[in-house]
Amino acid sequence: MKKLSLLMISLFIIGLLAACGTNANEAENSTSGAGNADKKVLKMATSADYPPFEYIDTAQGSDIIGFDIDLAKALAEKTGYELEIQDMDFNSLIPALQAKQIDLVLSGMTPTPERAENVDFSDVYYTANHMIVSLKDNEIKSIEELDGKTIGVQLGSIQEDKAKEISEKVNVKIENRNKISDLIQELKSGRIDAAIIEDLVANGYTEKDKDLTGFTMESEEEAGSAIAFQKNSAYTKEFNDALNEMKENGELDQLVAKWFGGEE
Repeated sequence: MKKLSLLMISLFIIGLLAACGTNANEAENSTSGAGNADKKVLKMATSADYPPFEYIDTAQGSDIIGFDIDLAKALAEKTGYELEIQDMDFNSLIPALQAKQIDLVLSGMTPTPERAENVDFSDVYYTANHMIVSLKDNEIKSIEELDGKTIGVQLGSIQEDKAKEISEKVNVKIENRNKISDLIQELKSGRIDAAIIEDLVANGYTEKDKDLTGFTMESEEEAGSAIAFQKNSAYTKEFNDALNEMKENGELDQLVAKWFGGEE
């Protein structure tokens, strides 16, 4: 009888210690996760086909990387948010904001008046020019040489508007594609004669592919990139303030130097 009592007491003590250990672990896990739980998660979208702004380096993994991604993460850190980043076609970005499926867009997007009717924009964080890309064997060196040609642009991009401007000067056929990589493939296969691509992105392709060449279009006003938010979003001012802080303290210049090899 005594042996049975001792056994029961032992089992009770073991059970009590196990329960205490479980509670301690739960408390520790709760404490360690408290920091993340305090941060609100914002849904960000980008079109990850636009190196060096946003792209996937398959040799390194499946994560989206680039200038815009580093900028987004830095701004989120400053404003106290976590980011959930997703990839989608460029022409789907503004509709996704309008449908409140996402909170913000960083994707080398130019804040045109037409787009500003549907979304809010931050200040411009980077400026660039347009480039006409063609094959070296059939090099196009001027806008006039586009006469009678087919030019490709990314669907929903500012380059699409630029192509329409060109069509008012010379006779061109405009072809739209979802991704920049699609335009390059169409160019190399001969289905289009040239493509209009932002110069920083175009340079990345012409440097890697010696069959490609291009020239920068003269422009009275450079195209700029800004962050897009839902209309009347509470996040616009927060991120804009953080962006201006990065401009003033040199952090933005450091990102520009990292991804573009020089300061803006």
